[in-house]
Amino acid sequence: MKTRILIVSILTLVLSTSCASRKDLVYFQDELVEDNQMASKPKQLIYKTDDILTINVSALDPDTVRPFNLPVISNNATNLLVAQGNIQMQTYLVDYNGNIEFPVLGTIKVAGMTRTELTKFLTEKISTMAKDPIVNIRLANFTVTIIGEVSRPGTFTIQDERITLLEALGLANDLTIFGSRKNVMIIREIEGVKKFTKIDLTSINSINSPAYYLQQNDVIYVEPNNARIRQSTYNQNNSVLISAIGTLTTILAVFLIR
Repeated sequence: MKTRILIVSILTLVLSTSCASRKDLVYFQDELVEDNQMASKPKQLIYKTDDILTINVSALDPDTVRPFNLPVISNNATNLLVAQGNIQMQTYLVDYNGNIEFPVLGTIKVAGMTRTELTKFLTEKISTMAKDPIVNIRLANFTVTIIGEVSRPGTFTIQDERITLLEALGLANDLTIFGSRKNVMIIREIEGVKKFTKIDLTSINSINSPAYYLQQNDVIYVEPNNARIRQSTYNQNNSVLISAIGTLTTILAVFLIR
């Protein structure tokens, strides 16, 4: 009888080591957030080096603003084409110095500016040469990269220039059961320096993190939890363990039959 109990205990221990508890898997486990505690509104994106912008200038009299719109075909290596629906838009690459070359106006420093600021700047400049111009600016290469313990890792293009961490994880089909909800890392480059922020998704306070609203080129890394780490160690010697467990199971069956 003692031998049977010992064998059952060993098997139970082996099986239990791979189990994850509720606290490791559930999001937002603490108290609910009051209305006045909800996350603040996202800040506008700030343009940086290597951003690709589409800039279109329109007016009631299209001829007056035609010089400010590059032709669709360009030999300039820093300008690329991007499709928006059925329309091809000329784009502007923010160079290493944070500048773009804009028709008529020449070199413009855009790095460090928001869309609102750049729109206002261009509108004021063009207004001296054309009546009531309308400037439309979009960021064409807003991407986030998601790696680690998610169901569908990869790099995703964001269309509306606004995305939260949870929405991004949704694009990756959520964390796997082996993803650590307590240690989701956001890697962000600010003025050429990599910044690392860890977010605990088991806490409702994660929505107040400055990294909750993502920026262009953010990288999200989901660490493996202890169950995955144990599984990895197990897989290194899986043939031996499987054989041992099989032997123990056979012995247990024999004893239970008696």
